[in-house]
Amino acid sequence: MKEQEFLTELKEMDMLQQALAILEWDAQTGMPAEASNARAEVSSYLYGKYFSKKIGPKMSEAIEYFSQHPEKLSEVGKAALTLVKEEYEREQAVPNELMVEYSKATANAHHAWQKARQAKDFSLFYDALKNNIRLTKELISYWKKDEQTDYDVLLNIYEPNMTTETLDDVFSTVRDGIMAIYQKIENYGIKPRTDFLHRKVAKEQQQKFVTKVVEDLGFDLSRGRIDDTIHPFATGINHQDVRLTNRWNETDFSMGIFGLIHEAGHGVYEQNIAEKFEYTPVHEGASMGIHESQSLFNELVIASRKSFWQKQYPFLQECVDGTFADISFTDFYASLQQTQASLIRIEADSLTYILHIIIRYEIEKMIFNEEVKVEDLPQLWNDKYEKYLGVRPANDLEGILQDVHWSAAEFGYFPSYALGYMYACQLYYAMKKELDVDQILKSDDYSAIQKWLSQNIHQYGASKKPNQLIYDASGEALNPQYLLDYLQEIYFAVYQISE
Repeated sequence: MKEQEFLTELKEMDMLQQALAILEWDAQTGMPAEASNARAEVSSYLYGKYFSKKIGPKMSEAIEYFSQHPEKLSEVGKAALTLVKEEYEREQAVPNELMVEYSKATANAHHAWQKARQAKDFSLFYDALKNNIRLTKELISYWKKDEQTDYDVLLNIYEPNMTTETLDDVFSTVRDGIMAIYQKIENYGIKPRTDFLHRKVAKEQQQKFVTKVVEDLGFDLSRGRIDDTIHPFATGINHQDVRLTNRWNETDFSMGIFGLIHEAGHGVYEQNIAEKFEYTPVHEGASMGIHESQSLFNELVIASRKSFWQKQYPFLQECVDGTFADISFTDFYASLQQTQASLIRIEADSLTYILHIIIRYEIEKMIFNEEVKVEDLPQLWNDKYEKYLGVRPANDLEGILQDVHWSAAEFGYFPSYALGYMYACQLYYAMKKELDVDQILKSDDYSAIQKWLSQNIHQYGASKKPNQLIYDASGEALNPQYLLDYLQEIYFAVYQISE
């Protein structure tokens, strides 16, 4: 087999994936509600074609031949083969009918989740969720190799080589550290003024401000677009087509602004993967955790810095026509760093955010360790929120129905947010050794930050494993202490606590 034949097969698979990605984007941004069943059928058909190629004879032949003759492959071919081989070994035993059923189930579950959200009623999502869990457990029986637990199998899909053993240890360190910081704030902190945060800011005003900001942060709108959705996401269709989505609240401007800044981090990553990897599985993020590190670098590192808002607050003032004319910069900046327990993960402040992830992580572990029934999940969710954050959802929309992930059967994904959080802070401290980050954020040109991220993270796509990327960029393995150091720096300054 020639390398070109292998790359052509990968391109055909990638084009099917692009079609599926556009259909999924459309389903979440503009598809009529009644089109759900027909769309599920189309998506299932295309996914069946894709999956047949993925585990088909050509791929089998390529893996066998090039594993024995790696010298016949270019750098791109070698990187692609590594990923294809890993996927093939995991999935070649999975019956095609099961993958088609899985694809159809997740498409229908998304629709059921939307209906349940509208009614604030988990029972409308119950059957679809139970089916997603059943199918995932069936898939695990094919995927499992030497992982210690079924949940480790799922973690490994999103974050290669990650285990519950590692996460239990890391989460314990982070949880204890966050609680210590939070306790100091409660005991000694001077609370910032926040009464003006819910003043009305029109959607158009928010859009004017944050669209310019995400362009400043490196998102290229000539190769991207921004649309509205219930649950914000970003999707890279191809190198020239990367789409962001967002939601807006005119009496909570920070939700829309920070939401789009977050999604733009994903978008900039997708736009800056080396073009040589196009049409191969290397042209995507190294892992979910690394992808989240880029969105969280934007949202929780850059957008929490005083220097960023020193530059952007005058522009926000201009966009909102005097809404905050009576609010000093010091009060405005401090208000954005307030910390208080909340019910909704994507609205959580950067100090308590990781506790939302730990709740989901613990529940997912229980689901796949057979320690909880599906009908008991809303109660379990509410109890954990009360235990960790001291708040209890009043309905299922505020509770278990808030995230899209389980409708897509993305079990094992949530820890990626926490890992992304830790990676982001570690990258910031590495970047700081080479760049004066605060000086750049006060300037008219942020390109040095984006350039550093592209050189150290983006360009490699999935050609390096996450642990290698982080080690190469920062000079050490994952170290959760950087996250705790960063949170302490930001929050102690705002709450006027001297260490």
